[in-house]
Amino acid sequence: MPYFKPYIVTIVGFNGALASAITGALDIFSFAGVSWQRLNQQRVQQRFKVQIASMHGLPFECTNKLTLQAHCDIASLNETDILLIPTVGASIEKVLNENEQLCTHLKRLANYDCDVASNCSGAFLLAKAGLLENKTATTHWGYETQLREMFPKVKLAIDKLVTQDERIYCAGGGLAFHHLCLMLIERYCGRDIANQVAKAHVIDTHRHNQSAYTNLRPLKQHNQAHIIKVQEYIEDNFAKRLTINDLAALANITPRTLNRHFQKYVNMRPIEYIQSVRVEQAKRLLESGFTNTQSIASEIGYEDITSFAKLFKNLTGLTPSQYRAKFHREFDI
Repeated sequence: MPYFKPYIVTIVGFNGALASAITGALDIFSFAGVSWQRLNQQRVQQRFKVQIASMHGLPFECTNKLTLQAHCDIASLNETDILLIPTVGASIEKVLNENEQLCTHLKRLANYDCDVASNCSGAFLLAKAGLLENKTATTHWGYETQLREMFPKVKLAIDKLVTQDERIYCAGGGLAFHHLCLMLIERYCGRDIANQVAKAHVIDTHRHNQSAYTNLRPLKQHNQAHIIKVQEYIEDNFAKRLTINDLAALANITPRTLNRHFQKYVNMRPIEYIQSVRVEQAKRLLESGFTNTQSIASEIGYEDITSFAKLFKNLTGLTPSQYRAKFHREFDI
């Protein structure tokens, strides 16, 4: 018996899906707390229960002609922790036209307090369901023009490997689902478990030593040295009073240029990056068991608890207490 209730991951199945994006994600999540432990003769503690859901629970044919059997009917599903939409391998238009009802269920489930994630062209299904409207998202670079034309209200950040906007996650093309899955595993189970999974599956993650800022790593793929310098300074000094003038001086540019470059390369203003870093640290404190919201606010540089709570809710979709209740687990080892 597991020593805690595993998180539920639901992978959406449909005709024309890319099989590897389904089976690969299924394996990565299923073996969290398993593969590394078996390799090192440790107690197996499975962290996720993974299921495939399709319309009416019917089998579906992937683009490589492999037929997969679903575990459940998505219409009967009322709760999950993570809802994952795999890559669309067939014609985008054909899959969207055939899955109007499926998109209705994606939108319904997104309201059930869960994280929603897509890989590659799976973002089209999220957009069709209305879940990416005015949200930052990414997809395969080859689909940039098509997605912009079909869904102009999506804030497409095509240069990003993985994006997060509140509780909506998107990964780019190819094997980006590896990074997406590891990011979500770290979000739910912590850095150690995510690293164990990466090592057990021999996944080259190119991760930097910034474990507290998992969701911010994709924002540093622009290779602009002067902006990265400012980002790293913010990450090292987030609890201090940070001014745009001081940050601009650090980059040896004007405040106006700093703002412009941040919006161009990071897709947010410097003040928004500071807020994101602070909220990431607050999330880690809550995951570790901290309960005093005022202390957490002070720890990350806020004296006004109301402002902190409002910012946290805006960026995560949860209040601090709701986030702690969902992601803090006291394990009986």
